[in-house]
Amino acid sequence: MHLSFSSGLSGTYASALLARDELKERYPERKLTVVDSLGASSGYGLMLDALADMRDAGASLDEAADWIEAHKLNMHHWFFSTDLTHYKRGGRISPTAFVIGSLLNIYPLMNMDDGGHLTPRFKINGKKRVMREMVKQMELHAENGLDYSKKCFISNSACMEDAQTVAALVEATFPKLNGKVMINSVGTVIGSHTGPGTVALFFWGDSRKKN
Repeated sequence: MHLSFSSGLSGTYASALLARDELKERYPERKLTVVDSLGASSGYGLMLDALADMRDAGASLDEAADWIEAHKLNMHHWFFSTDLTHYKRGGRISPTAFVIGSLLNIYPLMNMDDGGHLTPRFKINGKKRVMREMVKQMELHAENGLDYSKKCFISNSACMEDAQTVAALVEATFPKLNGKVMINSVGTVIGSHTGPGTVALFFWGDSRKKN
């Protein structure tokens, strides 16, 4: 099984389907499954972590594929950035929004919608406030609310101190969390789009919505 990067952000899923079809012709006796994660970064990393647990518990390929198809929209992605330069360069925010946001310390809080697209949700003044709001969104959407007992991952792009601050807030807010928050670095592909200063929070929760 191949769990693909979100089709809402990349052509990776379509390429994986083409590769699957080609391999099926060469190896017709083998079963190849491609799943569009509609996720990114440590979001689909956390999905893979759950799938690995299922594999180790004896789940079949079909059982794992059916489960992730049914639950992938329960993987929440929330993130903010303290440096909007790369978002302006990539056309994700306008030059005017970049100037105003930079001058007034306004940070967009974004998430991943049900189509796997990055969606701005809030514009928040101040880094401490945007961190608190991100954890508040976890309170609102996490499975079982404040009794959330699954794993939580954080990714960061060259801002480990900010990531550690968010991790501490999460661990203080969710005492039943499964272990410590795991902090990772974003990969080179995502990092080239976000630039430095991005912190992303990933957890299991209610089904993601477009609006």
